[in-house]
Amino acid sequence: MVLLHVKRGDESQFLLQAPGSTELEELTVQVAQVYNGRLKVQRLCSEMEELAEHGIFLPPNMQGLTDEQIEELKLKDEWGEKCIPSGGSVFKKDDIGRRNGQAPNEKLKQVLKKTIEEAKAIISKKQVEASVCVTMEMVKDALDQLRGAVMIVYPMGLPPYDPIRMEFENKEDLSGTQAGLSVIDESQAQLWWAAKELRRTKKLSDYVGKNEKTKIIVKIQQIVTEEEASVCNLSCPHLFRRGREPQPESPLLAARSRSS
Repeated sequence: MVLLHVKRGDESQFLLQAPGSTELEELTVQVAQVYNGRLKVQRLCSEMEELAEHGIFLPPNMQGLTDEQIEELKLKDEWGEKCIPSGGSVFKKDDIGRRNGQAPNEKLKQVLKKTIEEAKAIISKKQVEASVCVTMEMVKDALDQLRGAVMIVYPMGLPPYDPIRMEFENKEDLSGTQAGLSVIDESQAQLWWAAKELRRTKKLSDYVGKNEKTKIIVKIQQIVTEEEASVCNLSCPHLFRRGREPQPESPLLAARSRSS
């Protein structure tokens, strides 16, 4: 099995194994799925940390309003009356006004937090240092663990507009968000190794040979069209056209990649 050390820019992401005979069409999609799956776990962990501290999401028309404004507008959080955490709630106001403040009790809060830490460990970049490969099965296991923890604390489920529920149902809308910039469209994913584009029409062995003990560093990027590249050429020097080696990322986007 060829060992691939996957990077985004210069930042390590994960290790993945594949036979040299693997079609690069299949491998590119596989790498993109694991990459995006890890991002999904990270987004869920972030939102579940807020769930543990401040309870469920408020209805969109109530977010950011003061108690006085809510009362004046006669708005009502109907889902808040249905989605009460098991064992009762503890009030902890959300200062940014996104969640209703009805947090789980300490015992169930720890159920969420422990599961979050376990899920983070599964997809952590530290797995590279430990020489542990990350697979889609591992990503799915992390997602299942997170889903199970939410069901323990909220057996009745979460409101349909809660980002945690939307992530589990694959209905998340990341358009216009920082998180959305990190996601790579599987159909537009592109792998590079040793200044060469690993073209989807070939096999991995066409580039690395027949040695199944080979270890390579591949970089995943998203293809940018000629039109997009011409528009962004001055402001986005890291972007590249099909068939050209990825250029170094700008300091801002490199920082964004590291934060993901």
